[in-house]
Amino acid sequence: MRQSEPTIGFVGVGRMGANMARRLKDQGEPIVALYDRDQARAHDLAVELGCEATTTPATVAALASIIFTVVSDDAAMRHIFSATGTESLLCHATDRLFINCATLSPSVQVDVDRLVTQRGGRSLEACMASSITQARQGSLYLMCGGRPNVFESAKPLLEKLSAHLRYIGPAGEAAKVKTLVNMVMNCNTAALAEGLGLGAALGLDLPLLRDIFAQTGAASRVLETDAEDMQNRAHDCYFSAAHAAKDSGIALSLAKEAGLTLPLAQATYEQYQRLIALGKGELDKSAISELTFKDRTSQ
Repeated sequence: MRQSEPTIGFVGVGRMGANMARRLKDQGEPIVALYDRDQARAHDLAVELGCEATTTPATVAALASIIFTVVSDDAAMRHIFSATGTESLLCHATDRLFINCATLSPSVQVDVDRLVTQRGGRSLEACMASSITQARQGSLYLMCGGRPNVFESAKPLLEKLSAHLRYIGPAGEAAKVKTLVNMVMNCNTAALAEGLGLGAALGLDLPLLRDIFAQTGAASRVLETDAEDMQNRAHDCYFSAAHAAKDSGIALSLAKEAGLTLPLAQATYEQYQRLIALGKGELDKSAISELTFKDRTSQ
């Protein structure tokens, strides 16, 4: 039954999901239920926010009328929206709005939209081009895909999470744009790591080099966020190397479907796969510099 007042649940309360939930709670929104595969993490956040930690995604949809999903990859998304089984969000899709924030293959977003619609619910992709700090502060850059009327109905809530809110087009279109954003960001990160690594090998002063990069054609957003961390080997995770590899992989799959070869994206993907093979996939994407500085052990 549709609840008279909108209530909110989250499926996936890792670094991003948890801080989005905190932000909405601060804004006076009623957070009623959380689910995460890490049940201890969900329990701790539920205590903090004064809501229920559930044992299945389905229970979140039973308790909430608006459900944010912030999961890790295509497989996790297909699992929580499985067409069969008693734990699926689809068990309680009728009259629910699902706002899906993960970076996924566009085809998965399209499939989820179809499955939810078939069961009397609504689905919107709200792809995030921001990180943990922005999630907590409500200054995310959100790119949305789905039906225009669904976007308009969700807009007041999404404005509490975002500083920039863009409607891209039908289901799957925002996922395409987000994939390209991350592909270019990952390539920039890899290039910056090589530039700083070579600079160090040549005996250059890295703070000076970073300053010159910032004032010339080498400037980039990644230079602002990652360069100092690369120099200082400070790789606390804001966006993991594993996620960088996953997103570059999605881009390469889309390129293959389009009949294109992307050698820079391919090389970047392979570098992040190397990091994962070294057991460093959960470090920040800036850890790609561990592969390019001459005196570092990961080479």
